[in-house]
Amino acid sequence: MLACLLILVIMLARLTTIMLVKSEEYGQMARDIQERERSIKAPRGIIYDRNGNVIAGNKPVCSISVIHSQITDKEEVIRVLSEKLELDDAEVRKKVEKVSSREKIKSNVDKAIADEIRALDLDGVMVDEDYKRYYPYSTLASKVIGFTGGDNQGIVGLEVMYDDVLMGTDGSIKTLTDARGIEIPNVAETRVEPIAGNNLIISIDVNIQQYIEQMAAEILEKRNAKRVCIIVMNPQNGEIYAMTDYPEYNLNDPFTLTYTPEEGISNEDALNNMWRNFCINDTYEPGSTFKIVTATSAFEEGVLTENDGFYCPGYKIVEDRKIRCHKVVGHGSETFKEGIMNSCNPVFMEIGARVGANQFYYYMDKLGLFEKTGVDLPGEANSIFHKLENVGSVELATMSFGQSFQITPLQLMRAVSAIINGGTLVTPHFGVYITDENNNIIDRLEYETVEGVVSEETSETMKYLLEAVVSEGTGKNAYIEGYTIGGKTATSEKLPRSSNKYISSFIGFAPADNPQVLTLVLIDEPEGVYYGGTIAAPVVADIYTNILPYLGIEKK
Repeated sequence: MLACLLILVIMLARLTTIMLVKSEEYGQMARDIQERERSIKAPRGIIYDRNGNVIAGNKPVCSISVIHSQITDKEEVIRVLSEKLELDDAEVRKKVEKVSSREKIKSNVDKAIADEIRALDLDGVMVDEDYKRYYPYSTLASKVIGFTGGDNQGIVGLEVMYDDVLMGTDGSIKTLTDARGIEIPNVAETRVEPIAGNNLIISIDVNIQQYIEQMAAEILEKRNAKRVCIIVMNPQNGEIYAMTDYPEYNLNDPFTLTYTPEEGISNEDALNNMWRNFCINDTYEPGSTFKIVTATSAFEEGVLTENDGFYCPGYKIVEDRKIRCHKVVGHGSETFKEGIMNSCNPVFMEIGARVGANQFYYYMDKLGLFEKTGVDLPGEANSIFHKLENVGSVELATMSFGQSFQITPLQLMRAVSAIINGGTLVTPHFGVYITDENNNIIDRLEYETVEGVVSEETSETMKYLLEAVVSEGTGKNAYIEGYTIGGKTATSEKLPRSSNKYISSFIGFAPADNPQVLTLVLIDEPEGVYYGGTIAAPVVADIYTNILPYLGIEKK
């Protein structure tokens, strides 16, 4: 009797533990056995341009999978799936014969094909709705937009930068099964609806983007260049209307190379190079476009007026170096206004010396040239400068006309924006609004600005001088009748100097007295004529001839 009583006490304690202490745990284990859960993919948020055009959307597709325990005709399932999905028979057989609760056969199946499979009503074959990212403009702004992987998560570009915004929350379908794992018929499903991702409205204008890519393609072919970069931005608020690092690639087929890589480069490195955006991921020597910064620092420091006199014999001796002007015979006597119009190196070496290394670095720092711009794209590079303590007379002289250091094209755009907009350092950006699935605005994206980095007086002076560069100087090929255009040319020699490879560029803005649009054109390694004023400035003229009226900027 004592033994029986002890056994009963032990059994009672065990039952108490099962029914009270561990009831939730065992209940969950039972549900895990009895229920089968299938996910319902949430549609990813849509990316729109500033005018409401869909740049990145979703295409309905399906996922095909099999449940081993429910298959009644294995050979028929293998035959149908192999034929319909165009898969190898052995590959399908391996998955069908695998003993598992659920085995995926193929994702991103065209909906029409999935509907054909669904109509056959094969036991054990499941067809679930899914979404595939689709880019209606294919190659448009590919190095800005980026793309997603098979799981619909962003990989590069805005797709990964705003992944948390665009990703939705998947739903689910729960069905009851018996002990063999077979779904019980006529039992109601438990369904949790997916929540769509939020949408992103960006500053890109599809029409402007298409036009600059068209121009980039023409220049690339005509000059047989390595690449052509064009950025169009609002200098007042940092909104980027268009950006291309041409050639672009196909966003709907991002793993197919669009060029022949150099020998010895792996396929992975070749793909990364194809996706890379030179406008933000790489640095270069800006050359004479940087003279805008040098002149600004001199005006701010009070060591320069536009009428100061200079003399250019075609070179300047700095310590033991003879640093030449692009005009070998020299420009002779000239005022600073004439010096900037002529893009005269000795003039800028002189004013760089007047400013001095310490103050030159101070103003470059104020203009954001020692930091990343903060653009909402991944992988932004930073500038490369000499340490201040290592800057001697020679380094200061070469820096004053844009050599011996490197910045990104977007860093130059940001600095010039502050110089011409009255002194406000803006953050270049693409994201403008976030909306819900009904396109109601739920967030207006804001970006840091710093006011007073340049005085109003200096800003007005620089706009006046840069307009003279276009109307009378080296930038005359950017002139458009009826419009006031300001800008600066550049022809920078790439390292090593003996390679005879150049980057030709022009940065221009309009209208000159109240800049609403700023454009940088950069032609990397053009063949033949390589002067920025000759081949880059006309591109800005063509762009502005078309987009200024489109933006509502009228002729005077």
